[in-house]
Amino acid sequence: MVVSGGAEVCDDPNYDRKTEQKAFDDSKAGVKGLVDAGVSKVPRMFIAPPNMRAVSDTKKIQFSVPVIDLEGVGNNSQHHKEIIDKVRHACETGGFFQVANHGIPLSILEEMKDGVRRFFELDVGVKKEFYTRDPQPKTRFRYTSNFDLYTAPFANWRDTCFCIMAPDPPKPEELPSVLRDIQPEYMNHVMRLGSCLFKLLSEALGLKPSYLEEMGCADGLSVLCHYYPPCPEPELTFGTSRHSDNDFLTVLLQDQIGGLQVFYQDQWVDVPPVPGALVVNIGDLLQASLPLPNNYD
Repeated sequence: MVVSGGAEVCDDPNYDRKTEQKAFDDSKAGVKGLVDAGVSKVPRMFIAPPNMRAVSDTKKIQFSVPVIDLEGVGNNSQHHKEIIDKVRHACETGGFFQVANHGIPLSILEEMKDGVRRFFELDVGVKKEFYTRDPQPKTRFRYTSNFDLYTAPFANWRDTCFCIMAPDPPKPEELPSVLRDIQPEYMNHVMRLGSCLFKLLSEALGLKPSYLEEMGCADGLSVLCHYYPPCPEPELTFGTSRHSDNDFLTVLLQDQIGGLQVFYQDQWVDVPPVPGALVVNIGDLLQASLPLPNNYD
């Protein structure tokens, strides 16, 4: 393997990227299948170009994603105003914030994470029932690895499940048994939190509290869950490469491992997990509709 023009070039004349991609896709075992098979090297299709892996230490900034306590929101006019001011400042400066005391019990958060982990650790024969790359699949719940497997410059070291939960929720039997109870319950809590957040964002913009909800911003909910198996050469690839979220609002539940970063003033900043807190990201659609900053996660 040699480096040319800032990108790695495989010097094996027999290497066929499309064949490698198709074999991986056809296995329906995902990245976890590679790990279970005992791979000791990252397959070529996952290796990121060196210029995308490089991290510069020449510029250091002091920035942390703020944690906003929602305890008592709406109950006291002065306290409510302070929360709105914090939300406004967070959106204007970074576009990200974390929320604590958001009303979702810790037991629900933990069970949702455990349910996702149980799904990805199922026997591959069970998971295959949900595996698809069809943009209009027959199953409401989808499992795959890298939606853009055949178009991205390199694949991410992760597996994913996806389900549209609102406005038309799936039937219980359409969900895997390990998520059948917790995912709808988690969805109901997140929908209520989303309504609260859109009210706060509306007020932060100087609008009436119901403005964004009346626009339809809170009507839909998609649940996207990523699973990151251990990587034998983590310096060569990414769990999730640089992107922005093409939605109105993202509410992110991290596990204790962390790894989330946000791009702020030309530098990647870590977002360490806060027990019980949720990360809120202003998405592309809201930024395109309103004068909010452009940020990436």
